[in-house]
Amino acid sequence: MIPDRENAILIWKKHNSSDALFKHALAVEGVMRRFAKDMGGDEDLWGVVGILHDVDYEKYPDEHCKKCVELLKDEGIDEDFIRSIVSHGYGLCSDEEPISDMEKVLFTIDELTGLIGACAVMRPSKSVLDLEIKSLKKKYKDSRFAAGVDRSVIEKGVEMLGAELDDVMTRCILGMRDVCDDIGLRGEL
Repeated sequence: MIPDRENAILIWKKHNSSDALFKHALAVEGVMRRFAKDMGGDEDLWGVVGILHDVDYEKYPDEHCKKCVELLKDEGIDEDFIRSIVSHGYGLCSDEEPISDMEKVLFTIDELTGLIGACAVMRPSKSVLDLEIKSLKKKYKDSRFAAGVDRSVIEKGVEMLGAELDDVMTRCILGMRDVCDDIGLRGEL
């Protein structure tokens, strides 16, 4: 079984309570939907993968991408779907390599959404709506800014996708703009 969005949110909330992590899940969902639309993927499927990608992180951070297998199997979720989620931790906490476009996008944008969120809240507007690629690239190059964001993962993902960093950044910004109200980044323009 592959859950629909409503059930994915219920599953997520069953295992998590953090508002910040939920906003991250919704940001990743928004970006995944944007990429699916642009790449001819199933927007609903890609979105649900985005929602559930960190389902185990709050309670089991040391078992991230491992514990989710058990949690999602218990929910009756298809193994291929679970594998897609696990692949976003490739080289960090998982040996599952991203193979499909959906998996490669998830691997690439997970960290990038965090960087974009950090950039947006530092702006006078506190908004992703007026964040431009030039500002994001400047912060990206400053390793002290959002130091927890692993830029090498983003770069490896961009390479996997055969894409350009600017294009991936632009699509991520647009995807987060699509869900700015849900993730608290409309700000005050």
